[in-house]
Amino acid sequence: MGRRRLDAELVRRGLAASRSQAQEAVSAGRVTVAGITATKAASLVADDAPVALSGPPPSFVSRGGGKLAAALDRFAVAPDGRDCLDAGASTGGFTDCLLQRGAARVVAVDVGYGQLSWGLRMDPRVTVMERTNVRDLTSSMLAFVPDLLVADLSFISLRLVLPVLARVGGPEATFVVLVKPQFEAGRAYVGRGGVVRDPDVWRSVLSGVMAAARSASLEPLNVMASPLPGPAGNVEFPLHLVAGSPPSEVDLDGALREGEALLR
Repeated sequence: MGRRRLDAELVRRGLAASRSQAQEAVSAGRVTVAGITATKAASLVADDAPVALSGPPPSFVSRGGGKLAAALDRFAVAPDGRDCLDAGASTGGFTDCLLQRGAARVVAVDVGYGQLSWGLRMDPRVTVMERTNVRDLTSSMLAFVPDLLVADLSFISLRLVLPVLARVGGPEATFVVLVKPQFEAGRAYVGRGGVVRDPDVWRSVLSGVMAAARSASLEPLNVMASPLPGPAGNVEFPLHLVAGSPPSEVDLDGALREGEALLR
C-alpha cells in the first residue's frame, strides 16, 4: 500500500488541479481524510484512504487568479483577444484568469520548472517558458509581441523587472503587476513572519516602483490593495501601468486605506 503527501494525492485523484490548489483547499478546511478534517497538506495518506473535498470548486488553478481578476475588474482591463505575457507564472493562476477572460495567447514565464498546472500546460493557447529568469527575457525569445503583460513575482524587486517587461511589450501595452512590499522593502522594514504592516513602508515601496515604471516609460494609472492577502498575510498591491500614456494622478492614499482596512 503506497503513501504520499495529501496535496499530491488530491491532484492524483483529480480533486485538485495542482498542488497549490490542493494546499489552499486544505488550508480552507475543505479536505477530509477518513471523515476527519485535514490540517496539513504535507501529511501522508494511503492511496486507498477515503479522501473527500467539500465546497464549490475554486475559480482558478491557484489563488493568484482571484487577485488578478479583482485587479482587471477594478482597472477595467479586458484580456479578450489579446496576446499576453505572464511573468512569474508558477502554478498558473494569472494565466488561467487571462484565458478565462478571453486572452488569445499567453506566454507563461517562470524561473522554476514543472509548476504550471497540467491543464494549462496542455492548452494550445499557452506557450510555456520554464527555467527562464524574467530579467533575461528578450523580444527575440517570444513568438509575438505581448500587449497585455502581468506579473506575480517573488524574491525579486519589480524595479529590476519593469525595464525588461517594457522592452518586450508593445508600444501601447498594458501592464498589471502585483507589488509585494515584502520583496521590495529592505530587510529592516520586514516584520515578524516576513510581513510588512507599516503603511509608511507600503507608500515608500509603491512610490519606488512607480518611479521605476516611469523611468521605463510606463505610466502608472491606478493602484489598489488586493482583497486577497499573500500567503503569510501580507497586503499586496496590483498596479496598473500603460506604455506611451500621458502622466496621470494615482490615488495612492486610497490604496493605502484599503490596505489598512485589510489588517483590521
